[in-house]
This record gives sequence, structure tokens and C-alpha cells, in this order.
Amino acid sequence: QVQLVESGGGLVQPGGSLRLSCAASGSIFSIYAMGWSRQFPGKQRELVAAFTSGTTTYADSVKGRFTISRDNAKNTVYLQMNSLKPEDTAVYYCNADLGYYSGSYFYRKDYWGQGTQVTVSS
Repeated sequence: QVQLVESGGGLVQPGGSLRLSCAASGSIFSIYAMGWSRQFPGKQRELVAAFTSGTTTYADSVKGRFTISRDNAKNTVYLQMNSLKPEDTAVYYCNADLGYYSGSYFYRKDYWGQGTQVTVSS
């Protein structure tokens, strides 16, 4: 009923840029938090950037290089990644904490996208 659809990953050279998009669709009533995490092989997912309770959070490793933005009308969040490094290579996941109605019932759940591969290599 609710889906997060990601796009924008790919292969880029060191120093290059990519822009990820994540669109939430369905009978969404409210989005409480939305952002991006990434997962390196054999590691747990780590937060990259997120909008939460009116604040914006970035991992120290991406501050000054990555920018998160959103289009509330489209329920979409973006991650502009500049000055990419090989150590940014990972699967990037969109995540949203949102509320929605199913019939007359209200639900609040945490959703994850399918993930998009970002590879930084020459």
C-alpha cells in the first residue's frame, strides 16, 4: 500500500557527483522522518542524512559533501552527493517513518526502499 521507490544510483569516478531520489507513494497522511542510510558489505546500515522532527542530520563522514533536500508536495527526498570518494561505495537505502490510513484505521510504520548501488571508482 505504501512504497518507497529509489533512483539515481550508479558508477561515478572519484570527485564526481550523483543525485539520489526517493519517492513515497500510497495513502500517506504524514511523514514524520525521511532520509538515507547506506550499507557497506558485511556491515550494518548507517545513517547518511535525514530530516527528523524539523531538524536535518548528517553523518560526519558526509558533512560538506552531501546535501539532503525534499519536495513535500511530491513526498520525495533527494540526496545530492558531491566530491564522492571510493569509501562512499555502498548500497544506499531510503527510509521513511510515516502514517497512513487503510480504510478508517490509521497506521504509523517505518518503511525502507529496495536500495540503490552507488559505486565510486576510477
